[in-house]
Amino acid sequence: MTNYIIVTGTSRGLGEAIVMNLLQKGNHLFCISRTKNEKLVQAAKEKNIPLEYFEHDLSDPKKTEELFEKIFKSIDFENASAISLFNNAGVLQPISPIDKYKTADVTTNIHVNLIAPILSTSIFIKHTKDLDIEKRIINISSGAAKNAYYGWSAYCASKAGVNIFSRSVALEQAQRKYPVTIFSFAPGVIDTEMQREIRKSNKDDFVDLQRFIEFKENGVLMSPDFVAKKVITLLTSDQYNNGEFIDIDNME
Repeated sequence: MTNYIIVTGTSRGLGEAIVMNLLQKGNHLFCISRTKNEKLVQAAKEKNIPLEYFEHDLSDPKKTEELFEKIFKSIDFENASAISLFNNAGVLQPISPIDKYKTADVTTNIHVNLIAPILSTSIFIKHTKDLDIEKRIINISSGAAKNAYYGWSAYCASKAGVNIFSRSVALEQAQRKYPVTIFSFAPGVIDTEMQREIRKSNKDDFVDLQRFIEFKENGVLMSPDFVAKKVITLLTSDQYNNGEFIDIDNME
C-alpha cells in the first residue's frame, strides 16, 4: 500500500524541507514548483523513493487545474493507504501601500495564494470522495491571515481567505460519508527566501521592516526543517478539529 503526497512550492524553503522529511519507504511524492529542485530528485533516487516532479507556475488557474487532474488520474487508488496535499506555495509580493499596487502583482498573489489551493482542494475531493482511507489537506497559511500588516494587504487578504476556505470545506465534509480532513497552518517566521525578500523591502512600503531585520539578527527565525517536522505531524494527528487554524506557536 502507498501513501500519496502532493506538495507545492518545493523549489526551496519549507516545501523542500517537507519533501526531504517525507522521503520514506511507502510514500509516493508529487512535487510542484516553477523550477525543478534537483536536490530533491537526487535524494529520492538515492533512497529509492518514487518522486514525480512537475515544473509548473500556479499563477495560471487553467493549467493548474489540468495539472492536478493529471496527477489524480495517475494515482493507483486501489493500492492507496492515504492521500495528502500540502498547499505550500506562496507569494508575498506586492509589498507596498495599496495605491502603489500593480494589477499583475495582485493577480499573481491571489492566484497562487488562494485560487490554486481552492482548485487543488476541489480536484482532490472530487477524486477521493468515495475512498475510505486517510485523506488530508494542509493549507499553509500565515499569522498575517489574522493580523493586518502595513504594505501586505493582498498577502493578508489571500491568507485570510485560505483560513475561511478551509473552515468552509470542513463544514461540507462533515456531511460526507468519507470526509477529507483539512487544516490551515501558520508556520511562524522561518529562515527562508521569503524572509530575505522582506528584509530587502523599502521602509516606506513596509513600516515593520526593522522588526523583521531583528528577527534575523536575534536568531528568532526557525529552520525550515524544524517547521517541516511540525507540520508533517498534522498528517496523522487527531488533536485538532477539522477546518482548524493551527499556529505553530501553539503546538506542543
